[in-house]
Amino acid sequence: MAYMAQLDENNVVTRVLSVSNNDCPDPAPSNEAQGAAFLESLGLGTNWKQCSYNGNFRKQYAGIGYTYDAAADVFVAPQPFPSWTLDENHDWQAPVAMPTEGGPFIWDEDSLSWVAVSAG
Repeated sequence: MAYMAQLDENNVVTRVLSVSNNDCPDPAPSNEAQGAAFLESLGLGTNWKQCSYNGNFRKQYAGIGYTYDAAADVFVAPQPFPSWTLDENHDWQAPVAMPTEGGPFIWDEDSLSWVAVSAG
C-alpha cells in the first residue's frame, strides 16, 4: 500500500489517499511515480508526493494541512501556536521548555507558558 499526499500550489497537503500494491507494485519510496500516475489516471489531479504511514521517510505521515518542504524532503506539521518556532529537525518548539515535573501540562498562548492541568 502506498500513501499519497496531494499538494496545492503552496505545497500544503489537501488530501491523502492510499493506492493498492496492485496499482503501485514497486517498494516504497521508489513507487511514488507509480502512485501519482495511478491517481492522475483516475482524474484526481496532479502534484502527489508519497508519504510514509510509519514515518520511515519524509519525517512523518502527512495529514491535511501539513506542508511539504521540498528542500528538506519532509512533511511538516502545522504550526500549533503563533509563538512556536520550527527547529532544525522540522519540529515545532515552544518558546519555553515544558516542565519536567508535575503536570500534565498544556500550552497557554496568552501567557506564553505551560499550565498544569488538574486530573478531574
